[in-house]
Amino acid sequence: MFFTFSYSRFTMAGKKTPTLPRNSEIAPGISRFSAGRLFHKRGLWKKLEKPLPKKETAPKGTLTETKKVGGSKNGGQRVVPKRKTGRFVSQVETRPKHNARKAKLPKLRASITPGTVLIVLAGRHRGKRVVFLKQLESGLLLVSGPLRYNGTPLRRIAQAFVIATKTKIDISSVKLPENLTDEYFKRTTEKKPKEEGNIFVQTKTQYTVTDQRKKDQKTVDASLIAAIKKSKDAKFLKAYLATPFSIQKGEKVHNLVF
Repeated sequence: MFFTFSYSRFTMAGKKTPTLPRNSEIAPGISRFSAGRLFHKRGLWKKLEKPLPKKETAPKGTLTETKKVGGSKNGGQRVVPKRKTGRFVSQVETRPKHNARKAKLPKLRASITPGTVLIVLAGRHRGKRVVFLKQLESGLLLVSGPLRYNGTPLRRIAQAFVIATKTKIDISSVKLPENLTDEYFKRTTEKKPKEEGNIFVQTKTQYTVTDQRKKDQKTVDASLIAAIKKSKDAKFLKAYLATPFSIQKGEKVHNLVF
């Protein structure tokens, strides 16, 4: 067996010495050297002062060139393309893939119809009873408390987070504004200019209700409350909507009728 010695290391003949990386981890996710330290260790700072050689680019529009051709009957020169094209051409026309799948409106549960009283299961208004108004284009449900009864304003909520009750209100006389769409409920955040100051002080921006939202809320609540007062159970509906849903001790959930 033969050995070769170099720099106080020895390797077997025909095999290279394993090289270790310049940087190593002292802890999971923490490197020994920073990016700036490695920049100097590798000597990359020497290449900064040297300008990169500019490549000679052919002027635009010159895709061909003339070449001399031998032979007395060949004309002496010939125009040939600078870049050769493919030798074979595909006989099948290739088209970019087009995604024909379109988002469909989620199917509304049969138990949820306009005017159905729903129990909210998630969010800041969980446990409250709200009135279902309509389904938006995104599939979310547009509901309202009304605000005067239980403090729930016009909101969007997914049908997976509500329980449909058997209590229904005739809201055929309720006219909803046309601007109540998904874009109406999206919040817009304005970019703030960078200001000098303490970066550790975090300032929280509070959401303020716009005048348009207040106006639409009053319009919907006025017609919705009028529809509630016209129903047969008008005496109990106000207290029913104002009382949050809860389960008492010893109450069997599987036997409840909503």
